[in-house]
Amino acid sequence: MEIIKLMEHIKITEVKNAKQIDITGLAYNSRKVKEGQVFVCIKGFKVDGHQFAGQAVENGAVALVVEDFIEGLEVPQYKVENGRIALATLADAFYDHPTRKLKTIGITATNGKTSTSFMTNAILENHGLKTGLMGTVVVKIGDYAEPSELTTPESLDLQRFYAQMVEEDVSHATMEVSSSALELNRVGCVDFDIVTLNNISREHIDLHSSFENYFEHKSSLIRNAGEDKVAILNLDDTYSASLVNQTKAEVITYGVEEQSADVTCKNLDLSTGRAKFTVVISKDIVTKDLVIPKQQFQIELSTPGFHSVYNSIVSIIIGLLCEVPVETIQKSLKEFVGVERRFEIIFEDDFKIIDDHFANSGNIDITLGTLERMDFNRICLVYAIRGDRGVTVNRENAETIAKWAPRLGIHEVIATLSRSHVTQKDVVSDSELAVFEEVMEEAGINVRLYEELPSAIEQGLQNIEEGDLVLLAGCQGMDYGAKIALEQLETIRPNVDKKKLFQALEKRVAGNS
Repeated sequence: MEIIKLMEHIKITEVKNAKQIDITGLAYNSRKVKEGQVFVCIKGFKVDGHQFAGQAVENGAVALVVEDFIEGLEVPQYKVENGRIALATLADAFYDHPTRKLKTIGITATNGKTSTSFMTNAILENHGLKTGLMGTVVVKIGDYAEPSELTTPESLDLQRFYAQMVEEDVSHATMEVSSSALELNRVGCVDFDIVTLNNISREHIDLHSSFENYFEHKSSLIRNAGEDKVAILNLDDTYSASLVNQTKAEVITYGVEEQSADVTCKNLDLSTGRAKFTVVISKDIVTKDLVIPKQQFQIELSTPGFHSVYNSIVSIIIGLLCEVPVETIQKSLKEFVGVERRFEIIFEDDFKIIDDHFANSGNIDITLGTLERMDFNRICLVYAIRGDRGVTVNRENAETIAKWAPRLGIHEVIATLSRSHVTQKDVVSDSELAVFEEVMEEAGINVRLYEELPSAIEQGLQNIEEGDLVLLAGCQGMDYGAKIALEQLETIRPNVDKKKLFQALEKRVAGNS
């Protein structure tokens, strides 16, 4: 592509060393620059891409996009106000606007993005559509998949993935959209057709400096949607509901408690932990492209948890918007067994072991609220304290556990720092541990603290009896928990069917190495 034609897509304030050249691509990581590419300098939280411009030129960069001119480099330099916005715009243009050629679905929430995305993808695939999927667990392009590095990739990688989807004849692409991606303009040029905001609770406060900023970035996915788009909003969530009149998009509302929503549910049965309910569409839903008729139909989920009801309703609405028959939606959700570490039942015999990522107070509320509806004798909670998320998040997590403890009969928490199972960025600080112990002490809950994850899980499995439930709870610190627990069970019960025992680990990405 001629550099002049590419640069027409962004607002350039000044040019230095201008000349006409052909370019082969874009890069933002100096170590990954290839001959003939344009290097875009991004000012990050920890490093400034301008510092690596010289290295980028040495590696083959033939031009730079900068926020500040760099002395001593003779290649063309195009000055812009914001490097991140420029990267997103240039990437979209270089790959010829791929999301305009796809039915693109953007799903954001504090909790449930991954499960909702996977449910949606299952429904679309079962309708015979060729699909793409991007999120926390995997990047999937048709039949190809690779593990994810970020919930939402950097804008250049994102547009490259979308371009590959177009090349592979993918028609529908579902994407988890993180608050960081929205703040950092990674999805600025993605042409979403359907957007959803399922729920909001306190998470990533330190990154966004306040809850207000977090909500501002999260909600921008809805507020920026155009009038030819569809926004799906949850009336049971105050923050999601507040956006109904804040978008130009066609709005479809849903709710479990709020029966005034366009899509609701009744006859909800969660006695086994896996929901059965009736979907109620009380009136015809009319969008620009189609009419979803007034109707009722049964849904039976294989994924456990009350939160799965909300996730599934979003995926049902998306399926209907994509003209998937109700029978296909019903079959897809009954067959869908869930996403790893999202209220995942990894052992189910005379007692249960459930693995859940317990990310924040909202997630903990949903998980423990689901357990309250289930039948069991005793709960043993093995909790990996969350590292590097600050005192605020850890206090709120601990307070939420303390709030539910008396209702669930929890008098003791087996806690772990998971020292050998987290990277440096997820190490639990002294202040994070102190606030957890302080809240537990105030609530009268005994804490058994273990430095290492295997020791904590061993303690948790020690006195389990028939009808009990073990909850392996925590984010990065508990990623290896399922593998460790099942290996310990194999030792405790040498006659167990090993294939059945380790079935939950067969396709697992987290903590399975």
